[in-house]
Amino acid sequence: MIKEIYKKLFDELEKGHKGIIKTILIDNVKNLKKEIILEDEISDNIFKPTIVDDCLYEPYFPKPKLVIFGGGHIAKPLSEFASRVGFSLTVVDDRPSFANSARFPDAEEIICESFEKSFDLINFNQSTFVVIITRGHRHDIACLRNVLNKQTAYIGMIGSKRRIRNTKEQLLTEGFTKEAINKLKAPIGLDIGAVTPDEIAFSIIAQLIEERRVGTDKKNNWPEFDMEVLKELSNCDDTPKALVTIIGTKGSVPRKAGAKMLVFDNGQVLGSIGGGCSEAEVLINARRILKKGGYMIQRVDMTGDIAEEEGMACGGIMEVLIEPLINS
Repeated sequence: MIKEIYKKLFDELEKGHKGIIKTILIDNVKNLKKEIILEDEISDNIFKPTIVDDCLYEPYFPKPKLVIFGGGHIAKPLSEFASRVGFSLTVVDDRPSFANSARFPDAEEIICESFEKSFDLINFNQSTFVVIITRGHRHDIACLRNVLNKQTAYIGMIGSKRRIRNTKEQLLTEGFTKEAINKLKAPIGLDIGAVTPDEIAFSIIAQLIEERRVGTDKKNNWPEFDMEVLKELSNCDDTPKALVTIIGTKGSVPRKAGAKMLVFDNGQVLGSIGGGCSEAEVLINARRILKKGGYMIQRVDMTGDIAEEEGMACGGIMEVLIEPLINS
């Protein structure tokens, strides 16, 4: 059943694993058949939804996790910014007055422990971004030594250029390889002349977004999807609903490939593919499909005269799959 497939996917993502949902596009069926391909079964590098031989392949990546070592004044605004742009947060500090939920209300996990011991309590994977901004260089180095051997998407550390250069030389003498050391982004953050804690936090979050979205490694460029929609799919009852998925985009569009929305037969909607005029016709077709069955791939054109006539701010094209989920 579709519900069990999405439940399995949700559980795998929670563990930090990737997955692919394969949807077989067949006409005149009540529900499109779906299969899940787990991380250890993935042979091709699929980084965005793609259709091959009448099958839609949708990659799902775990929510990016930001681990902040150090709970000082840069960490506080950084945690707020990171939460707003979609990172789950873990904050580590050995001082109870800094490692607490009152100071970091957005953090999903707060670890009050020595930095060295905290590594036994954290699950690192390819979706983990690490920021090292402790209160002292000795603690920074201790964290760096531990994290360089972990599987991560990003490692950044605060410090002057001179101190960073000396640190890298020291790590080489300790046996760390140049390849491992080159994973380090330091001095951390984009060079925007930041001075205040808030400005430094801005520079760091900008670098995290850059690494996630346009980094040299395309594996970090996660497609969009709404976790709330995925939760509903994994826990849903038998209420008839239509699943809307952006499967392709070109030009400037409000949401990218992978974004989803659920349309219920009572008119309720969960999630969004961009709102406004771009969504209105899709909603009409979703309700029509709920009544008549089948599926459709709708082209939403927001270019040229059409966009101007409809008052759309964007100027691109989206392809959207609309499919029914009945008694799923």
